[in-house]
Amino acid sequence: MKETIIEKKRSAFRFNFREVLEYRELLWTLTYRDLRVKYAQTVIGFLWVFLNPLFTLIILNFVFGTVAQVDTGEVPHLIYTIAGMCGWTYFQTVLGSAGGSIISSQNMIKKIYFPRLVIPLSKAITALINFGVVIVCLGIIMAIMRFPPSANIVYSPFFILMALISGLAGGIWMSALTIRYRDFQHITPMLLRLGMFVTPIAYPSSAVPEKYQLLYHLNPMAGVVEGMRWSLVGGDPPSQYAYISFILITVLLITGIFYFHRVERVMADIL
Repeated sequence: MKETIIEKKRSAFRFNFREVLEYRELLWTLTYRDLRVKYAQTVIGFLWVFLNPLFTLIILNFVFGTVAQVDTGEVPHLIYTIAGMCGWTYFQTVLGSAGGSIISSQNMIKKIYFPRLVIPLSKAITALINFGVVIVCLGIIMAIMRFPPSANIVYSPFFILMALISGLAGGIWMSALTIRYRDFQHITPMLLRLGMFVTPIAYPSSAVPEKYQLLYHLNPMAGVVEGMRWSLVGGDPPSQYAYISFILITVLLITGIFYFHRVERVMADIL
């Protein structure tokens, strides 16, 4: 039997990534459980994975494409919007599910020891399915409308990576904050609804006045959404302020891991 030693005091600036890897089987188990439970006892089951983004796409396309008639250049607004959703959906899904993930697993946390970071990581992996579904929907719509992919697609791996990092960073921060401040369980849905409209999903960031561009790109998802859309379907390149979003995402991930590690030491007592 493997002996596990739990140290009472550990530095808040040291994190054992190897320990997380050692519990990878638990990570996959939690991920599978999330997938199985999420759509259990529903009438249409897994089809909800497709219906949720399609419903959002219809609403955004109607509001910004039909009512506001946002100019998206040579890219049809429907394709423009769903390409923007590719960068946003993953972040939204992880943030929405990771917030209460620790609280919902409190019985397991109180009984056994394992690196608690495994829990929000499992939510991040589960959300990859939603991310993949939106990409597939984009491909289908582009094929139906006979709209070719952009030549910038060679840059898409970078923006996809930033989208994954942004979701992971947001999920880690939200899961840690929700433990101490349960108000975030109620704040998170409000933030996500607001974030959908202050992120350039269905409109270009160039529509924002120049004097607000710097403030606007303090939204970490602004640069990710712009960059992913540009790499997949073309259109306007990312704003010169997009690098601010990428820097913020990196900082949020690093600080989120350390903050989570700090909260982890007293997690069982708080719960």
